[in-house]
This record gives sequence, structure tokens and C-alpha cells, in this order.
Amino acid sequence: MARQMQERAQRTREVLLRAAAEVFDEVGYAGASINKILDIAGVTAGAVYFHFKSKEGLARAVILEQAADLQFPQERDGLQQLVDMTQYLALEMQRNTLLRAGVRLAVEQNEPDLQDYTIYDWWTEHFRKQLVRARELGELLPDVSETEFAQQLVGSYTGTQIMSQISCGRADLPQRIATMWRYLLPAVAPAEVIARLDLSPRQPGPASSRGSDAQA
Repeated sequence: MARQMQERAQRTREVLLRAAAEVFDEVGYAGASINKILDIAGVTAGAVYFHFKSKEGLARAVILEQAADLQFPQERDGLQQLVDMTQYLALEMQRNTLLRAGVRLAVEQNEPDLQDYTIYDWWTEHFRKQLVRARELGELLPDVSETEFAQQLVGSYTGTQIMSQISCGRADLPQRIATMWRYLLPAVAPAEVIARLDLSPRQPGPASSRGSDAQA
């Protein structure tokens, strides 16, 4: 019985998270209401306050769990893997409501109590790991800092997706990400490495599974 109650509570939390993501993605934090989220989720107000305590708690959960559904490409390595990851994210930003909502909330952060840099640190570390692997493969220039470039990449990606959203609802995001890489790569990689990289969008292969590093 206890296990059934735990599973039911987990399902309710998931339903609330998805409903909140849908509303935050559509209208942002300021425009979202608990009543709208409850209507979509089909649960009582008590469920919200049991799992998340407040709208702020819901928003924070959406920010921190934005990557929960992602299945990153894993067939390649080093800089190519990093490019593949960012292009996969570009495609997911077009269709993954939880990711989009989490990114929107992380970018806006207009409410003082909602300000949190944690997710940016998480993405920075996620990218840094591939840069460390690129270093091991001899793909980086000697003076490149893996941490500094990972931070710059997160910032560049964030700005690029915002511009794409404003311009065309992110329809051209994969092309913009490819352009971003064309200008960033000469600062971090030798020409012969850049020449063999594929900057085009890439889906995960059939052997890919939900990444163990995905934010939970």
C-alpha cells in the first residue's frame, strides 16, 4: 500500500510539472496562475502545495528539471559530440515543452525569489566534460580553458536561442547554432580539427538512452 501511494504521489508530481511547464512556456512566470496549471493537470490545489509549496516552487522545479527528457547523441566524441549535443538541443527547443519552459524561466528570472544560477552551472559542467575529452583527443588549442569556454558556450547558446525565438519562434535555431560554431571554433580548435567537424543537426542514434547526467 505504501509503495502504491508513493507511486501515485510521484505520478501526481509529474503531471503537475508537465502542466506547469505548458503554462510557463506559453505565458512565462508572471502570466502563469496556479488555477490554470490545476485546470490542465486535473488535480486539486492541495497537490500543488504538497509537492511544490508555491508557484515559485513549481517554477524552480521546471528550471532544474528542464533536461529530464533529453537523450543526447552518444555515438561520437570530443568536439563533435559537443556540436551534436548543441544541435540536438536546438531541435528539442522546437518540440520539448519542459526544456523550453525551463529555459524561458531561467532566462527571465524576473522575480527576486526565483533567481538561481544553478542550472547554468549544470549546463557549463555538462559541456566542460566534453571539452576535457576534446583535450584528451588533441582537439583544443593549448591556451584554451575548458571551463571558460564552456561558460562562453552556455552564454552564446542562450543568446542565440533568444534571438531565434524572437525572430521566428526558433524555426531557424539549428542554422543559427551552426553559424555560432563557425565563429567560435577558430578560437579553440586547430584548422585541421575544424575541417572534419559536422555542424549540421543530428538526432540520437537507436543505441542512445536517457543520459545519466540529465537533471533529475
